[in-house]
Amino acid sequence: MHFQGIRSYADSFFELLFPRVCYGCGAHLFENEHEVCNRCLRSLPRTGFELVDDNPVSRLFWGRIFVERSASVFYYRKGELLQKLFHRLKYRGGRKLGHVLGKQAGNILFQSGFTAGVDILIPVPLHEKKYWQRGYNQSELIAQGISEALKIPVVADNLIRTVYTESQTNKGRFERWENVSSVFALKDAGQLDGKHVLLIDDVVTTGATLEACVSALKSNADIKVSIATIGCAQF
Repeated sequence: MHFQGIRSYADSFFELLFPRVCYGCGAHLFENEHEVCNRCLRSLPRTGFELVDDNPVSRLFWGRIFVERSASVFYYRKGELLQKLFHRLKYRGGRKLGHVLGKQAGNILFQSGFTAGVDILIPVPLHEKKYWQRGYNQSELIAQGISEALKIPVVADNLIRTVYTESQTNKGRFERWENVSSVFALKDAGQLDGKHVLLIDDVVTTGATLEACVSALKSNADIKVSIATIGCAQF
């Protein structure tokens, strides 16, 4: 039997024993579906922010720091599907979900024209201690998915987190800003000079972490910065 045929048979047998199921609804996945079924992906609540310059995410940064444009693709609501997927992504080893969600968001951002002129994707970094605890940076996985959709390269080793900070969960807006105000730095500003950077994160709540990242980027390099996240908490 041809090797490809043997492999296909083995894959089918393995799937019979351990069927691939959607992390959202538990339904069996079709061959062209990965981690989340298309039905669940289509059900994620769209914000439409990528179509409007004056949107709630953009307003978070007014009077704080200048960015070209900002958007979140989906609403992030407690107890709903996106929260469930992010919990698996961040805490239960579901790293492939980052790529799936990133690609889905990337296609939406591309179709809207939001990413026109962007040269580089930069994920919000984790401190190396948190990285080794988790084994990956979920924002980098999301950026890789967006990159596949946009054909724009990811630079994940230039913007770094220099200080290990406490979790932002349950902190107020000022506490969040105080927690991250000076913990990011650039390793090589010259790599980014003259570029339009799209800063990528999973969820935006108060914008404190993203603001601190933009400050680090702009204080060291002559660049344009835009912001995109998969989800946004409703504020």
